[in-house]
Amino acid sequence: MKLRLIFFFMAISFVKLQAQNEVISLWTTIPNSIETSEEEVIENGDIVKISKVKKPTLEIYTPSKRSATDKAVIICPGGGYTMLAYDWEGTEIAKWFNSKGITAFVLKYRLPNSKSLKTPNEAPLQDAQRAIRWVRFNADKLGVNPNKIGVIGFSAGGHLAATLGTQFNTKNNFKEEPIDTISARPDFMALIYPVITMQNDYTHKGSRNQLIGKKPSQELIEKYSNELQVTEKTPPTFLVHSSNDDVVPVENSLQFYKALNDKKVKVEMHIYPYGGHGFSLATHQEGYLHTWIYRLDDWLKTL
Repeated sequence: MKLRLIFFFMAISFVKLQAQNEVISLWTTIPNSIETSEEEVIENGDIVKISKVKKPTLEIYTPSKRSATDKAVIICPGGGYTMLAYDWEGTEIAKWFNSKGITAFVLKYRLPNSKSLKTPNEAPLQDAQRAIRWVRFNADKLGVNPNKIGVIGFSAGGHLAATLGTQFNTKNNFKEEPIDTISARPDFMALIYPVITMQNDYTHKGSRNQLIGKKPSQELIEKYSNELQVTEKTPPTFLVHSSNDDVVPVENSLQFYKALNDKKVKVEMHIYPYGGHGFSLATHQEGYLHTWIYRLDDWLKTL
């Protein structure tokens, strides 16, 4: 009997541990959407991949009270705008931020290949804008400073983060709620092997095809080429890329660095000679690529 009770309480504790990260829905009424029979798909392989997202969410990761700072960051996993590498470039990154006392939010954003969208290219940015507005609106309750909320993105998630950082004031074309009047400008950006441009020379064709189609207008190409959208109000930015990235050419980061520098926006860039694409925390990479995250930590302390 005692043994059964022990196992019972162990099971309860395990459930509590598993449920400690709160997941919140971003929208009460999801804009830019139509009802379909499409269902979200989660693949649990070496990487947890999520596709066909219908209900965007934020998963909240909080540091221990003793180590907590007042900074927060929203994490945009990559996946070519086809799926989300949810743990590899999401929850694992959130845990690292928690180790530095930073509250982290993993954004499960809608993907433009979904049949449940009216205007597919607009949905990811709408979700990213709402995410930062939600965090800013709830800053006091979350124990974060509303002026210290940043965004980090990987690959196509880096494109979304850069779009948010350059086009945060894009107007809504749906019925707004009071929360939608809050600023969606990130206070800082970290872009890791990001897709930046939609122009033919250096774009990632897969991300471009998914976001704006195989035969996009010149207007759409320029709108989502973030090196063309930088202004003096673009937030301070940290860039990481590898020279031998054969998926998203390093020129994406180089062009963005130049655009930021030309506008006198604070920017720091680290180009590594190796690493390829999609290395995340680079924990299994040889050499010193894994130190990029320490450089990010150093940079964050200067803000």
